[in-house]
Amino acid sequence: MAGSTTFVIVGGGLAGAKAVEALRDNDFDGQIILVSEEELLPYERPPLSKEYLAGKKSLNDFTVHNSDWYRDSHVDLRLNLRAISLDPAAHCVGLADDTTVHYDKLLLATGSGSRRPPIPGSDAAGVHYLRTYDDAHALNSVLAEGSSLAVVGGGWIGLEVAAGARQRGVEVTVVETAKQPLLAALGETVGEVFADLHRDHGVDLRLQAQVAEITTSDGKATGLRMGDGSTVSADAVLVAVGAKPNIELAEQAGLALGSGSDAGGVLVDTSLRTSDSDIYAVGDIAAAQHPLFDTRIRTEHWANALKQPAVAVAGMLGRPGEYAELPYFFTDQYDLGMEYAGHAPSFDRVVFRGDVAKREFVAFWLDGDNRVLAGMNVNIWDVLDDVKGLIQSRTPVDAERLADPQSPLGELVN
Repeated sequence: MAGSTTFVIVGGGLAGAKAVEALRDNDFDGQIILVSEEELLPYERPPLSKEYLAGKKSLNDFTVHNSDWYRDSHVDLRLNLRAISLDPAAHCVGLADDTTVHYDKLLLATGSGSRRPPIPGSDAAGVHYLRTYDDAHALNSVLAEGSSLAVVGGGWIGLEVAAGARQRGVEVTVVETAKQPLLAALGETVGEVFADLHRDHGVDLRLQAQVAEITTSDGKATGLRMGDGSTVSADAVLVAVGAKPNIELAEQAGLALGSGSDAGGVLVDTSLRTSDSDIYAVGDIAAAQHPLFDTRIRTEHWANALKQPAVAVAGMLGRPGEYAELPYFFTDQYDLGMEYAGHAPSFDRVVFRGDVAKREFVAFWLDGDNRVLAGMNVNIWDVLDDVKGLIQSRTPVDAERLADPQSPLGELVN
């Protein structure tokens, strides 16, 4: 690419930083403009609900690169500035300061924001959401020993914050509408493992429960009023009911968007190219065609932000690229650590290997043909590669041998 070429990256998270890395590592010598709504340098988000709240990491520890790196990489950083319009025909992005930047290729890495349900009182002082460092800093300041926190939502963010808060001596109540926490992601049996984990650590976990209102006094949250009329007192409330992809720019520009199973993302092919040949999308917003599962997958996980940019950059540079990585995520809650790989939005059954009661096991999600769709190792390590191999083989396995810890996982693929 000639030095006069301009690539624009919209989004200042991990994906944006990794895209800059990939461009310079591939000897792109043109102009790079990175536009970010936040005033902070790009940082990783998983620590916000994990190590940061646990006091194990500070912002510097999960900032991807310092300002010197961007200077040395000759990046035009536009921080604390929102992109408000996109004109694919003119190859221009309009910014909130009334300036316009022209691009030859554009990468959308706009991420997602917290879903805000229409619960009365949800905009009161003392109601927290967790998406940015500023959100985490505000939440961190109220998690004092002896205080109380009510968490609306039993997903990953809600449970990770609950674990961190309990370990700081905070009284925690978690309210979830489903039969088990993480039900949509993991199913009922594995969801029960996490329910027991949190109850064993003193969380008041209320399942199949509805929040009617966030109660307030003098404009500040005081807890929850439940659908059955009962109340939960709390010094602070965290609403963690999922994320919404930031697709406004893509929608306004007329890019092809998904629906239903695509969960509202920007449709991209296996090279992460959108319906416009000069625009690519990565991370939370990308509903990417997956070559192994032959379907579009959109996930809001760290691994996509880490690894997708290199593939998108290859396409932007006119080189072949295909994103075939398995969806992957991890969590650490109390003394439970786990990794999950694969894709199982629907499945026939779950097979367990190990001791579920002791929380030392591997779970496998199988389809009707006994093919492994996804696997999760809980407090058992050095098995992830074998789990991925089973998924990538797309061949049936013997379920009895799969459940037998004496049968090496690496030998189960025919």
